[in-house]
Amino acid sequence: MISRVLKIAILFFVFILVVGASAYLTLTMIIKSEDTVVVPNLVGKNIVYTLELLTNLGLNTKIEGSEYSSKMPKNNVIFQEPEPGSEIKKGRDVRIIISKGPKSILMPNLEKLPVQQARIILEENSLCQGQISSTYSNRVKKDSIIAQVPSAGTMITRNECVNLLVSIGIRPQEYKMPDLKGRFLDSAIPLIENSNLILGKIKPVFYKDKPLNTIIAQEPLSGYFVTEGGTVDLVINRKPGRKGHGYLASSPGGSFFRYRVNDGFLKRHIRVVLNSFGVSNTIFDEFIQPGEEIWLIIPNNNNTTVFLYEDDKLIKTRVYDNGFGSSF
Repeated sequence: MISRVLKIAILFFVFILVVGASAYLTLTMIIKSEDTVVVPNLVGKNIVYTLELLTNLGLNTKIEGSEYSSKMPKNNVIFQEPEPGSEIKKGRDVRIIISKGPKSILMPNLEKLPVQQARIILEENSLCQGQISSTYSNRVKKDSIIAQVPSAGTMITRNECVNLLVSIGIRPQEYKMPDLKGRFLDSAIPLIENSNLILGKIKPVFYKDKPLNTIIAQEPLSGYFVTEGGTVDLVINRKPGRKGHGYLASSPGGSFFRYRVNDGFLKRHIRVVLNSFGVSNTIFDEFIQPGEEIWLIIPNNNNTTVFLYEDDKLIKTRVYDNGFGSSF
């Protein structure tokens, strides 16, 4: 009877032990499957893909550094720790080293590319911008690369600097400076504009022995070669302005400039340019009906000249001294 009870007790203890062990193992497997992950193989993978993959697995990415590699493309993983297949808990770090690409690369072709795009390509290849020179070019657009040193296709070490020759556009055309001395201003302006030059400062000086309102000096001098877009300064023989002379009425802020468009059938393109202190500005530019008048206020500045163009033809010039004007 006692041995039978003992057997039953032993069997019950064994049963409890087996049930407990099974429960422990089952719970351990469940917990382990929830808190641990298998580290994937990251070598050869792009850094963006690696970051996304480890984040989805609940692991942290720790970049230990970068190294040059002749076998692995730039921004790809060349080393990882823990090794692929290792089981680690979520929230742990996975350390990686990124490839900087080959130490030596083929120099990219930058010719005819805009400067900004060339700089981006240099930066992407870990190359630095060296000396920049510029010159005129008829075949390469302005602010684009004409030539490079080292040339495209040669082997170059990363972090090496590249010198660039940049286009500043087509060389401006040169003209022979016309002789303006002795001319009236309204006949000199078309000569200046036909040479693609810009009227600069107009200075009045009076000489009794010279014709009034004619050009007595110019800069650049006649016969000199001038570049398209250059400035021409003039000296005109004029008497000092006197109050009360001239038919223009003066206002506190300036003088009135008036012009009446001739009669006809078609509108006229009227453009008025104000030149003061060597700077020209368009102050009126509209199409006007025949017979209409325009009124403009001219600032009370010394040595101010107004040019009126009708259908792009200069037809009226007026110089203002001390707020009063006279035509010629």
